[in-house]
Parts: sequence; C-alpha cells; structure tokens
Amino acid sequence: MSRLAEVLTRLSAVIESRKGGDAAASYTARLLAEPALAAKKLGEEAVETVIAAVQGDADALAAESADLLYHWLVVMAASGVSLDEVAARLEAREGVSGHDEKASRKG
Repeated sequence: MSRLAEVLTRLSAVIESRKGGDAAASYTARLLAEPALAAKKLGEEAVETVIAAVQGDADALAAESADLLYHWLVVMAASGVSLDEVAARLEAREGVSGHDEKASRKG
C-alpha cells in the first residue's frame, strides 16, 4: 500500500470516530454535523488547490492538496459514501478511455 493510501486510511478512521462528537471541541465533528459547511469548505480547498497549481507553487500545492483530501474525506463521511464505493467506481473505469467513459455518462 502506498504511503498516501495508508495516511488516507488512518485519516478516514479518525474522521469516522468524530461522528456525533462535540462540534464545539472538534472541527471535524462540526463539519460532520453540518454537511453543507463541509461541502463549502471542500469547494474552497479545491479552488485554493487550483490556484497553487496554476501558480506553479509546489509547496502550496502539496499543502492545499492535503487540505482538499481532508475535506473530501469529511464530505464523504458526512454523506455516508464509503471509500470502497469510490474505489468500485474507479475500478470500473480502469482500462476505459477517458473520452469513452465521459461519453458513456451522457443521457
């Protein structure tokens, strides 16, 4: 398992452990209790990640990517979508051209 996968697995477990926690004492518990706020923060982090990438700032890109992944994991947990569900979607796309996969989503 890659180092990133290991860290994300541990972080995901910590996030899950915060469900139902004291929102005043835990930022993660607050985000889990307010899914719209968690989604807003995810969007903000996505924009900040894009800005860092466009600016070519590797250090900022790494830091913003970490924030983005954390907030993504929180949104997934708050929404009840498991990482296994995401993995299944990615596995289903393996070996499929990106153009073909995108075309298959059109009604």
